Amino acid sequence: MKNRRLIIILSIAGILLLIPLIAMQFTNEVDWNIFDFLIMGVLLSGTGLLCELVMRKVKGRLNRIIICGAVLFVFFLIWAELAVGVFGSPFAGS
Repeated sequence: MKNRRLIIILSIAGILLLIPLIAMQFTNEVDWNIFDFLIMGVLLSGTGLLCELVMRKVKGRLNRIIICGAVLFVFFLIWAELAVGVFGSPFAGS
């Protein structure tokens, strides 16, 4: 069961990466290069695997929800910074 969840997490990350790849075939609005796919793959896989680690190691249900929520919050902050430079850091190229 646990290894099945890992396969599901990595499969979902791969499927989500197919969305911009397919969109690039139909429009010029999506302009990703290999570096973009690599970074987003690491972010998606890392977030999923970190939540899986929390599910395996943390005992309380409320604690799991809080920690996974914090992991997702950090993921969304990094994603927003990379996408549009919300904070104007050099990390986003601003």
